[in-house]
Order: sequence, then structure tokens, then C-alpha cells
Amino acid sequence: MRAFQVEQGIVAPLDRANVDTDAIIPKQYLKSVKRTGFGPNLFDDWRYLDPGDIGDDHAKRRPNPDFVLNLARYRGAGILLARENFGCGSSREHAVWALMDAGFFAVIAPSFAELFFGNSFKNGLLPVQLPDAAVDELFARTAAREGYRLTIDLPRQRVGDGELSWPFEVDSFRKRCLLEGLDEIALTLRHAADIRACEQRRRHAAPWLFSD
Repeated sequence: MRAFQVEQGIVAPLDRANVDTDAIIPKQYLKSVKRTGFGPNLFDDWRYLDPGDIGDDHAKRRPNPDFVLNLARYRGAGILLARENFGCGSSREHAVWALMDAGFFAVIAPSFAELFFGNSFKNGLLPVQLPDAAVDELFARTAAREGYRLTIDLPRQRVGDGELSWPFEVDSFRKRCLLEGLDEIALTLRHAADIRACEQRRRHAAPWLFSD
């Protein structure tokens, strides 16, 4: 998992509340567990005017000209700005994979669904929870300035644009994992020597459990 320190990116505003995981990545795309390749299907039902399925050539589909992520001014955005209860619905980890595969490294919203919130940290996506007033201000600034960018400083726990900045809270353990780029596997492997020693003790105490 890539370490997250200080990141800067264009903000894309998704002015909707209660965005569920089926909207983020529809169910027909959940057949793969590779964690990559989901970006073109992010918000698929909103992004395209015709239905899609896994394996489709999306270059041949009709994009929705009114959907925010199809607008040229938000191309290459790295920060998604949303409303309350983002990521509600099912617990599919694919929703986080799709956002990251599309180039997003953070989502800013007043609140997040609990399962999506946890899945984000496990995969290196930073969910930044800010008060409603701060989110309202960010929506206004994003609309007023093409190419509006924010800097997210995880060590200092602040997000800002050079004029205004806002603090945000983050659990200390999850923060350390993001700063060091540690997912659950990497955390486990930090104890590889202890695991091997435990296995050797078990092998000595109960050799009949091992075939070799």
C-alpha cells in the first residue's frame, strides 16, 4: 500500500447525500478481486447513458454529459467532495478499489458509512470528515474556481487551499498505517519472525500435526 503523507489534487464535487456502494461500483462489476481495472466503471450508472457490463468496451458507450466526473474541468481529480453518509449500502471493498483506480486518494464528506470508512483506511484511501459548514464552503469554492485544488496534510491533520484550512480527526493507529503504507498483510509480516518461532514451537510440541 502506498504511503500517504501530504497530497495535493483537483477537487471533484459530487453534490449528493447517501451515495451507496452500488452507485459507486454496480454489482455486475464485482466478479473480479484484482483490485485494479474498476476505474472506468466508477459511478457507472451515472457516468453513462446506456447500461454496461464487465468486459464492455466503454469507449463505445455514451457518456452522460451532465455527470460531474465527465466534465473536462474535473479531469484528473484526486479528491472527491461529497455529502453526508457517503459509502452507505453493502460492504463491498470494490467501492474503494474503484475510487482509487480512478485516481482518487481522498474523499471529503460530513460523514461516512462505517464499513466504507474502515475499508478506505485498509486500502490507502483517506476519508476526511469535516463539518457541514466546511463542506458547504468547499463546494462553493470548487464551483467558483476551475481547477480548484486542496492540499491534505495527514501528519498535521489539516486540509486547505492556501487561504483557508480545516483540521480533521483521524484514529492514531489508522494514521500510522497510512503514513507508513501498511495494510493488514504488511502489519502481519512485521511479526514474521515471531510467527515462524511459534510455528517451530508448535511443530516440536505436536509433530503429528505436520506431514513433512
